[in-house]
Amino acid sequence: MTERANVNVNDPERWISVILGSAVAAYGLKSRSLRGLAIAAAGGALVWRGATGHCMVYQTLGVTSVPDAEDDSHVSVPYGKGIRVEESVIVNAPPERIYAFWRDFANLPRFMQHLESVDVHDDKRSRWTARGPAGTTVSWEAEIINEIPNELIGWRSVDSSQVDNAGSVHFTPTPTRNATEVKVILRYDPPAGRLGARVSKLLGDDPALNVQEDLGRLRMILEIP
Repeated sequence: MTERANVNVNDPERWISVILGSAVAAYGLKSRSLRGLAIAAAGGALVWRGATGHCMVYQTLGVTSVPDAEDDSHVSVPYGKGIRVEESVIVNAPPERIYAFWRDFANLPRFMQHLESVDVHDDKRSRWTARGPAGTTVSWEAEIINEIPNELIGWRSVDSSQVDNAGSVHFTPTPTRNATEVKVILRYDPPAGRLGARVSKLLGDDPALNVQEDLGRLRMILEIP
């Protein structure tokens, strides 16, 4: 049986996953082809999601759809709350190089315009400090919760942080030689009061545009001969 801490999918979603997954798997098996086997495997993954109540995508983002999980230590931003941003860029560099550059968190302030510093504590945890309006700063502790070398880094803020946030960066090779799609998914849940106002100013009117510009700077750095 799945441990409660690992359940991040609510009951309605679980039932839908099992029913839909079973139908998809049955359809795939009937076709008796390689394509059918792939479809059946996708259906099986949905059934597994429903049976276990665990979604790897939710885990990567540090989110949950379980209503009573807001205080769960495994979740930073409850599902459906906060600000969600997803942006990507094509960088003319291999995934291994981009991953290594990003994984050294001290490099992040070089292209993230609002980030002042990242102090690395150990292989998993670090402290991020961002510049706010009028010389103020906003800080939070972050930990890596999912990592596949050269493919994925997922992180979330820890419980004591000023700003609840979670995110992931994906490195996907493109058909073009030595080119990589870098996709970033972020969630923020700004607090109330003055701190929340500072965070909102930091994110700006268009958080997606900020991320686009950050990724543009990343591309410029990595494409310099």
